Parts: sequence; structure tokens; C-alpha cells
Amino acid sequence: MTETTRPAGEQADVRRILRALPHRYPFLLVDRVVEFVPGQHLRAIKNVTINEPFFQGHFPGHPVMPGVLIIESLAQASGLLVLLSAEADPRHRPLFYLVKVDKARFARTVVPGDQLRLEVEQKRMIRRMGQFWCQARVDGEVVAEAELLCAERGEA
Repeated sequence: MTETTRPAGEQADVRRILRALPHRYPFLLVDRVVEFVPGQHLRAIKNVTINEPFFQGHFPGHPVMPGVLIIESLAQASGLLVLLSAEADPRHRPLFYLVKVDKARFARTVVPGDQLRLEVEQKRMIRRMGQFWCQARVDGEVVAEAELLCAERGEA
């Protein structure tokens, strides 16, 4: 297959995301995949709304999306890149765990009404472990970035 972006009809809406990832509300943190090149990169969206349960306590009167949940959004996007690239047998659904976060940096807060653009680049896959360079953007501005390591651990 050539290094081209998949056509819009092959992108992942929430139904396809639910088939690929084991996460469910309130912990599913990817709403749509807008672009991916199998085995290379993926771009996805997380719409941040005031209805998110974490805003009740983080922080009352000044709602801010926790940085660890931004990292989790990027980890879920990384998992989607692997799972959608493999187009695995539906009877075999590997489960990936986040095992390492390096070079994490947060540039600004994410608040209700923001749309997180999750950008994930697969650096390498070795022995059921994937290394990814990830960035989260709002309105084109980088709000967070990190290098993530995810490992396959059984099945969902």
C-alpha cells in the first residue's frame, strides 16, 4: 500500500472506535479519527465539553482538563493507530497498556469548548511494544506533547 491517507469513508467514527478500543464512558477520550496512514500516523478529535465528569472537581469555578487525561487521550489515539492499521481479526482484539511516558510537556490549559486535535506518529513497533510521538493541539496551538510507550498485554 502506498503512503497515502485513507479516504474519508475509511476514517473511524465513534462506532468504529468503540469496536477497536475497550474504553467506555466516562473514559473513552477519542470522538473521531479524521486521518490515518496505517503504521505511520493518526489524527483524531476529542471534543471537550462542560459535561465531562472531571470538571466537577477539577476545578470548581475554573474548569481545566487534567493533563493526565490529555495524555490518556493521546495513548488511546496511539492504540487506535495500531488497531486500525492491523485491521485485526475481530476474534483477536489485543489490549494495549500505557507503560511509559517521556518528554511530557504542557503548554497551556484545555477548557470546556476546546477541541483537542490528537496527532500521533508511530516511531517503531518491536515485540508487541509501540513507541509514539504525540501532540495535542487546540486551534493549531500545541497544548501538550509526549513520547509514549504502549505494550500489548492480552486481549480485550
